[in-house]
Amino acid sequence: MATDQIFLIVDDDSDDIELFREAIGEIDHRVVCQAAKDCGEALEKLRNVSDVLPDLIFLDLNMPGMDGRACLAELKKDARLKNIPVIIYTTSSHVRDKVDTLELGAAYFLTKANSFGKMR
Repeated sequence: MATDQIFLIVDDDSDDIELFREAIGEIDHRVVCQAAKDCGEALEKLRNVSDVLPDLIFLDLNMPGMDGRACLAELKKDARLKNIPVIIYTTSSHVRDKVDTLELGAAYFLTKANSFGKMR
């Protein structure tokens, strides 16, 4: 039996988090979706976890306080966290955002769908 995968979504929009969880649940119910409402909470969770880290991090770019770019840079500086793939998951479709985040070490850049049907 395959072990469950853990995804961490970092987004200040609770509706986007719920849509993400629903879409993932329809794709694979074994995926555990954890959430953080901002980068500070995400970094605290990741740095304080004793052993099980997420398999993937979905990171929004535009958040109050520390934005997604700064958070990505912090993740990639941390020896324990730097190998977790980070997918930028944002409303932005700007080429510059994509280039910048890929250069910072993001594994992929994904523009958020504007409806649940398009997420699946």
